Amino acid sequence: MKTFLTGVCCLVLALMLYVTISASLNQDIVSATRQLWPDPWFRATLADAYCGFLFFWLWVDWREQSLAKSILWFILIMTLGNIAMAGYLLVQLWHIRGGENLDRLFSRKESP
Repeated sequence: MKTFLTGVCCLVLALMLYVTISASLNQDIVSATRQLWPDPWFRATLADAYCGFLFFWLWVDWREQSLAKSILWFILIMTLGNIAMAGYLLVQLWHIRGGENLDRLFSRKESP
C-alpha cells in the first residue's frame, strides 16, 4: 500500500507540475483570473478547491504538534495546492519503514 500511495502522490505531483508550468508559460495567473472571475463555475470550482485544501490542512495541523510546521504547511497548501499536498504525503510516506503498516500515517505525531 505504501508503494501504491507513493506512486499516486508522484503521479499527482508530476501532473500538477506539468499543467501548472504549461499554464504559466501560456498566460500569467493574474490576467487569467481577471478573465475567468465573472464565470460562476470558475468561482465555484475555486471555492471547492480551497475548501478541500482547508480540510487537508486541518488534518496536517492535527498531526503535526508544532505551530511553526502547521503554519508553514498552511501557507504551502494554500499557495501550491495539490503540489504541496502530494509533497506532504510523500514526506510522511518516506518516514514509514518497509515493514511498518500505515497506521502511523493516520495518527498524531509524537510531541518532541
